[in-house]
Amino acid sequence: MDVLIDRVAGLDVHRDTVVAAVRVGGRGGGRRGEVRTFATTGAGLTRLAGWLSEQRVSLVGMESTGVYWKPVYYMLEDSFECWLLNAQHMHNVPGRKTDVTDAAWIAQLLEHSLVRPSFVPPKPIRALRDLTRHRRTTIEDRTRAVQRLEKVMRDCGIKLTSVASELLGKSGRVMIEAMLAGEEDPEVLADLARRWLRVKIPQLREALAGRPLADHQKLLVRQLLAQIDLCDTAVAELDRKVEVMLAPFVDLVGRVMTIPGVAQRTAQCLIAEAGMDMGRFPTAAHLASWAGICPGNHASGGKARSGRSRQGSTWLRTALTEAAHAAAQTRGTPIWPRTTPRSGAAVASRKPWGRSATTF
Repeated sequence: MDVLIDRVAGLDVHRDTVVAAVRVGGRGGGRRGEVRTFATTGAGLTRLAGWLSEQRVSLVGMESTGVYWKPVYYMLEDSFECWLLNAQHMHNVPGRKTDVTDAAWIAQLLEHSLVRPSFVPPKPIRALRDLTRHRRTTIEDRTRAVQRLEKVMRDCGIKLTSVASELLGKSGRVMIEAMLAGEEDPEVLADLARRWLRVKIPQLREALAGRPLADHQKLLVRQLLAQIDLCDTAVAELDRKVEVMLAPFVDLVGRVMTIPGVAQRTAQCLIAEAGMDMGRFPTAAHLASWAGICPGNHASGGKARSGRSRQGSTWLRTALTEAAHAAAQTRGTPIWPRTTPRSGAAVASRKPWGRSATTF
């Protein structure tokens, strides 16, 4: 095969070491290679960058191994053209699996241009992505803490969520704080309800007529409330930071929010995951394929078989799924037009048992 890129380096990255294989043009039109191993510490990666500069490498490729590739990529991206490669595109010959052969194989694929680079967003988008992902994990941690808190309450026979829509609304939080202070009378606790929940005071009295919180349960409740408050503070701080980072692109955020089902936080997540430069994706179909939200192609012998979706970004898939569910419940959009029935027949056609595919 023809050599399309003269000076390349293939990196086999691990937690503590990185094996670098350099392939350059030799005498008589041949190719020569050299392999060295470096530590993944800051000093080791500096030596790696210096050696690649001495070899005048123009392209560096590495496999996306967990999170181990990130410090190597970030160290080299300012000095070299770096390609992050999909591991599924680089299968080697079985029985030839070593760190040295893997690095040399990556270098050979690069010099013949047999692989394509994966999308790695620029530094500002990566910083935004770190914040939006941490925000989502913090919200998930808060949700788990609320679920554990409700479990403690139900262990005592307190069925607050059977009456109130949420456990930690303004009324629920005041009631829980009163329980921690030692209040046990269901009538007194129910009378702490606020606003519209006061119309349900009789139901609240029955729901709060459980066993008093034991000492160990009070300890659990205090710690869970502190964890929830900490998550709320962290999410608020992350929201402020994300808004500051996206302040120069407020128009772009507004345009993304015109998509049915996409609110401000979802728009921020979509920008953080897919970036702002859509020129990286030739068409919308390419973006959908990269995100892993379109069916795969699997045809053999003239028969089309079920094709799994490719493994895309879990964070982007989650955001798009949430947006799709929200859009499905939004009226007056191209997805679900707002229609006004004009006759009884039209009303009947909207019923699940009388609706056809053309009247949806």
